[in-house]
Amino acid sequence: MTATVGKTEREATITRASAHAPFLRKAIEALPAIVSTFAEKGSDAAVGAALCLAGETVAERLRRRRHGLALAVALADLSGDRPLEWVTAALSDFADKAMDEALAAAMLERVPDEEPRGLAILALGKLGSRELNYSSDVDLVLLFDPETLPRRPRDDPGEAAVRYGRRFVELMQQRTADGYVARVDLRLRPAPEVTPIVLPVGAAISYYESSALPWERAAFIRARAAAGDRKLGQVFLEEIRPFIWRRAVDFGAIEEIREISLRIRDHYAQGRAFGPGYDLKRGRGGIREAEFFTQVVQLIHGGRDPALRAPATLDALAALAGAGHLEPDVARGIGDAYRALRTTEHRVQMIDDRQEHRLPADPAALEAVALLDGRTGAAELLAMLEPHVETVGHQFDGLITEHQERMSNDPDILRSELSAMGFDDVDEAQRRIGDWRSGRARSLRSPAARTAFEQMLPTMMRAVAAGPDPVRALNRFSDVVDKLSSGVNLYRLLAARPRLAEQLALILTHAPPLAEQLGRRPTLLDGLIDESSFALPPDAEALAERFLAVVREEPFDIALDRIRRMVGERRFALGVQLLAAHRDPITIAEGYSDLAEAAIVALSENVAREFALTHGEVPGGELAILGLGRLGGRALTHASDLDLIYLFDAPPGARSDGPKPLPATDYYNRLASRIGAALGTPTAAGPLYDIDTRLRPQGAQGMLAVSLDAFEAYQRSEAWTWEHMALCRARPLTGSDAARAKVRDLVRTILKSEKDPAKVRADAVSMRAEIARHKPPAGPLDIKLGDGGLVDLEFAVHTLQLMHRIGLDPRLEVALAELVNAGLVDEQADPDLRLLSRLLVVLRLVGTQGMEPAEESRPLVATLCGCPDWPALLAAIGDARQRIAARWAAVKENGE
Repeated sequence: MTATVGKTEREATITRASAHAPFLRKAIEALPAIVSTFAEKGSDAAVGAALCLAGETVAERLRRRRHGLALAVALADLSGDRPLEWVTAALSDFADKAMDEALAAAMLERVPDEEPRGLAILALGKLGSRELNYSSDVDLVLLFDPETLPRRPRDDPGEAAVRYGRRFVELMQQRTADGYVARVDLRLRPAPEVTPIVLPVGAAISYYESSALPWERAAFIRARAAAGDRKLGQVFLEEIRPFIWRRAVDFGAIEEIREISLRIRDHYAQGRAFGPGYDLKRGRGGIREAEFFTQVVQLIHGGRDPALRAPATLDALAALAGAGHLEPDVARGIGDAYRALRTTEHRVQMIDDRQEHRLPADPAALEAVALLDGRTGAAELLAMLEPHVETVGHQFDGLITEHQERMSNDPDILRSELSAMGFDDVDEAQRRIGDWRSGRARSLRSPAARTAFEQMLPTMMRAVAAGPDPVRALNRFSDVVDKLSSGVNLYRLLAARPRLAEQLALILTHAPPLAEQLGRRPTLLDGLIDESSFALPPDAEALAERFLAVVREEPFDIALDRIRRMVGERRFALGVQLLAAHRDPITIAEGYSDLAEAAIVALSENVAREFALTHGEVPGGELAILGLGRLGGRALTHASDLDLIYLFDAPPGARSDGPKPLPATDYYNRLASRIGAALGTPTAAGPLYDIDTRLRPQGAQGMLAVSLDAFEAYQRSEAWTWEHMALCRARPLTGSDAARAKVRDLVRTILKSEKDPAKVRADAVSMRAEIARHKPPAGPLDIKLGDGGLVDLEFAVHTLQLMHRIGLDPRLEVALAELVNAGLVDEQADPDLRLLSRLLVVLRLVGTQGMEPAEESRPLVATLCGCPDWPALLAAIGDARQRIAARWAAVKENGE
């Protein structure tokens, strides 16, 4: 790595270190060769020189090298020549090598003819994440394998392992004139007060699978096999991975972290306030809270996404922000604060090489730390740190609560509490609470669940009372409570996140489809725990790749189920975004469409890969799935089905090349059937989409998958006008770039072919009348099928597209723009389309039968559609429908 500072700055750093840090001054005097190497050649050369220091014994050599490294790293750090990440990595890498050498020496003292093996050193804490402090303990767990551990013939494996462990610790932390290697802390092992310092690996696995405490999950986020028998250590970590990273959010572990933090705040209250004496590690807004905050978000999402399991805090923050689980500004703020706090902590520790985390309370000592850091004085150092401390403290405050509110068991007091919350029907609310407290619901039978429920109850009831229809919300929440097999996680989640309780009340009051989903899968709420749930998903291609990346190594059935779950979670989150007015309903419709497209791409690729294991592939052949209707036009609603046509392109007479070969036609029809089943078959993860393939040639009587040649022949010679109208919103979703381009060009060529305008118009009029007879409007607010609704507008647009062969884009808004430019449609058509589309998207979540929202939901519907109130929305819809009806009438009469 190239030096970033010159010789003058390096020499100034040596002078500053000698003037303000007694430990560094002594090291500079004792190790002049390292000092001169740093001054002349820079940081890397100085570190290299330190790691070459010799000694008569292993312990002496390691102590001298550690002493030299401490000096070289300090000078690199203080000069600004190397960043924090380099400093902590250099210290951590040396610790790993030192532990390897010390353990090997400890074992070879007793079994000199054996290869050291069978004893693994796991690093936790900052060494585990390669973020070791300048002067820090190393948190270790030592494990041994009784079958492979070398020992003397009469030695018991456990006794031999403990003997090696004790000697290893002695070599690491014994102090001499050369200093020490590292202080060793073995207290993070299971039950340290009663267990030996080296544990059998099998017993350790059993402990973590059955008896471990929740906080130990967070400790193992940063665990790695750092020294000794690394293969043994890695096997152990793989075995306990499910214990650390759980798919469902375990709020027991998160609650434990919050409680630990509160205890730390209380215990170190003296160093909690910012200023002289502030505890950089344990104070409010300090290093520990930055780490805990990051680990909580990792525990929430890392069970589902392995990419989020980075052990280092800065790496984890970047991964969480990149995946959308932290706002970029939040991740950046905590990362900057972490660097500033850790760097200042290093300055404090460089003074006397002590494991100190507090800023000095003594003014002169604080001034020395500031000057060592290159500041003009203590005031400048404090001014630099204060905003960072506040940033971390503010974010972490959101994770903890100082006290837990409870609702009374006394009936009279409970009535007063409910009335104060705003319940009009206090009797019904009180009755519901009584039912829940009776413990009849399965989700409330365990003491832990009842405790979590009582903690959640005030937050939930307050949110329900603030909604438009509290009784309705309570009824639906009762359904959720009754259907849950275990409610402890959900109740803890709601207690910890009042805003989430408000969102749940919104769902229960206004959105029956989302409430029904939640009743089936209460864990859907896990995905709403942070602001990332209100980000739009990436585009369809990126989202499909993300789905596939998660399941690439999974068995087929598990992979399909995981994709279905991920799609269901994102679909639910989009619905909540809509209800919470975080996005324009049209943007939500595009999000639904991209999500469906990604599901089709990911599931079809997974199914095709599994299908090929039995039947191989068709050489030169390819399947392309065509999306039509709202899917083709990127305008899906929560309730939309998926209109699909399966097309394949293969050489004449082609057969697949697998163990059970099939002719191309049979191959692609079977493959299409399996893809449809993957998309549409309900599973434990819930239903995904309803699939409609009736728009294929010959409809339900035709083959499920047809060749491109047969599709073209049918469209040119047999297709009805309404089938060409459907093709106006066709868009290829799967296949190679070349295959999609070929299908796209074919569709365009068919739509561009010359047609009799009078016949197109007559056929369209006839088809619209047929729809009106067989699918009458569900009610006066049916803005899809009613007069002047979206179907009338779509018929007008498609008729004009086919008659004039312009505006041939599957997105109605794009087609309308071209028709407006051609003078075939007025400019108000696009705003009318958008208004009705917004209302349709909203009503598919909020509407009841007949598409009429409940009276309590009407203000929300109006707001989501951009109108001040319900009467204003009705007036706007009425005007738009009149204009649409007039446009369709004009097209019916003269094609314009």
